[in-house]
Amino acid sequence: MPKKPAEHTDRSAVRSLLRLWPYVRPVRVRLFTAAFVAVLASCLGLVIPLVLKWMVDGPVADRDPGGVWLGALYLLLLGVAEAVLFGFRRWLVARPLAGVEASMRADLYRHLQRLPIAFHDRWASGQLLSRGTTDLMLLRMFLAFPLTFLFVNATTILVGFVLLFAQDWALGLVLLAPALPLMILCSLFETKYSVVARRAQDQVGDLATVVEESALGIRIVKGFGRHRSQARAFRALSRRLHHTELGKARLLAGIWALITTIPELAIGAALVLGTIQVADGTLSAGTLVAFLSTALALRWPVESIGFLLAMSQESATATDRYFEVMDVAQEPGASAARKGAPATAAGMVFEGVEFRYPDAAPDAAPVLARVDLHIRPGETMALVGGTGSGKTTLTALVPRLHEVTGGRITLDGEDIATMERSRLRELVSVAFEEPTLFSATVGENVRMGAADAEEDQVRRALSVAQADFVDGLPQGLDTEVGEQGLSLSGGQRQRLALARAVVGEPRFLVLDDPLSALDVHTETLVEAALRRVLEETTALVVAHRPSTVMLADRVALLSGGRIAAVGTHQELLRGNAEYAWLMSGAGHGGPVAGGRAIADSEAAAAGAGADREPAPAAPSGPEPAPVQQVPAEEGSAR
Repeated sequence: MPKKPAEHTDRSAVRSLLRLWPYVRPVRVRLFTAAFVAVLASCLGLVIPLVLKWMVDGPVADRDPGGVWLGALYLLLLGVAEAVLFGFRRWLVARPLAGVEASMRADLYRHLQRLPIAFHDRWASGQLLSRGTTDLMLLRMFLAFPLTFLFVNATTILVGFVLLFAQDWALGLVLLAPALPLMILCSLFETKYSVVARRAQDQVGDLATVVEESALGIRIVKGFGRHRSQARAFRALSRRLHHTELGKARLLAGIWALITTIPELAIGAALVLGTIQVADGTLSAGTLVAFLSTALALRWPVESIGFLLAMSQESATATDRYFEVMDVAQEPGASAARKGAPATAAGMVFEGVEFRYPDAAPDAAPVLARVDLHIRPGETMALVGGTGSGKTTLTALVPRLHEVTGGRITLDGEDIATMERSRLRELVSVAFEEPTLFSATVGENVRMGAADAEEDQVRRALSVAQADFVDGLPQGLDTEVGEQGLSLSGGQRQRLALARAVVGEPRFLVLDDPLSALDVHTETLVEAALRRVLEETTALVVAHRPSTVMLADRVALLSGGRIAAVGTHQELLRGNAEYAWLMSGAGHGGPVAGGRAIADSEAAAAGAGADREPAPAAPSGPEPAPVQQVPAEEGSAR
């Protein structure tokens, strides 16, 4: 999770909100029209005091009932016109601003799909969710109301004071006196409120993360009886957000009270002075009524400044949070081919590959260091290694889920760094150890591996994965599997993920222990069908068990971030103690257990290979080299 700013940034609200211009620009005509209509409606309200002045000094003073009724008709027409204009303003902004929000949300989602995996590893999903929902809702509300009315109210106040000074400049100065203190108070409020608003919005993201994790992990929560501790964690975050919201409310209440009280005192002073002037005969009663009516009409534009500024600050922080994500650099595209780079053999080649995670300490050892490996065309290579040796990381480099930090990977002689990702991922298909399904139908989940796959291709892929259970589902291929596919068993999810990987008949296949959740009998059937698929592709398969290793033509041992040995299964069993130990499942003896581990491994391999087809022969070409071993400190075997 990225560090959240605890202090107010020096970027002003106006500067932050200017970043919205590219989204607002297509609808600017309607927004400007709506602002003009709102100004016109607001200024119509300032005509009402002038009508009142005419009525008091004219028909009322002359005791003319007809004139009074005519004045009442004028007031009614002005009120109706003001209401119609404000309704028209709302109609003008409703649809385009909903479109702006939808466009920003679509851009955010599209951008998230193009961000590197390292970004998603650091950011909590709840923070991203709150930016795509709550923050964008705040921005839409700001564009619809505060943005317009900050301009409308400022214009109204300006026009109102022109009218006030035209009626009596002395009383106008009395009402203008609070302007400077109000401006200072609003500036202080804006600075403090922006800090609290940012804190509250970040805490909403934290709360969303807890809710999402609890929902996705409900089986763990219930299975271990952790609902009370989860509830306590939720209450703690909720209480923290509650205190922050109360702080916001106190700030808003304070500024509201000051903005309301100070102008009221000025109006009271103007009323006293105006009454004295009327008594002295220097001011007409109608002028005093018009003056006070105008001052009262300006109460709302002045008093609304507080919450309009509050909404503006929340929108400014929402804009910052939105562009925090949008400003993150996307995955690099295809790079130019390196001049003078030596040609590599066909198949999948790892040449001096190094990798360290972007957030790793500068002095930390790389996860992978000088990995050299060649998988020949049509060959299946099993990748074996201890926990944490970097097997999953190595497989993630092939489809460029991570970028290599040294060396290169080539497919049929072409550096994957020079390929467009769309083309690379058409060539390479993947299945991960932890299968991920989406809230969609079985068919839609499988077709994620090949969007244009026909039903017979989907059926073939399901057959390879031994996913015949699909026919027993209520709607077959059209059955919704639910969020994360949790309506299915772990083995069923893994088989659908395998079907998704093979449905497109890819040239290169990367499988990360794809059979770990299957029972022995299903595993045997899947392996038999998978062998036929592997004969037609170049594959790298992460294996933890002898049964999975038996699918491969050769085996590579990954140890200490390097390829320590390459050979057939039997060769490594006899010639590499670490491999024999990994395959034997021996206890704490470790690879130094030597002969006993090798004997146990051969027995395990013999059992795993019983009643199975023999492993397919290596493709035509030179005979496989005997097992190669290189100590970790000296280099890695090719």
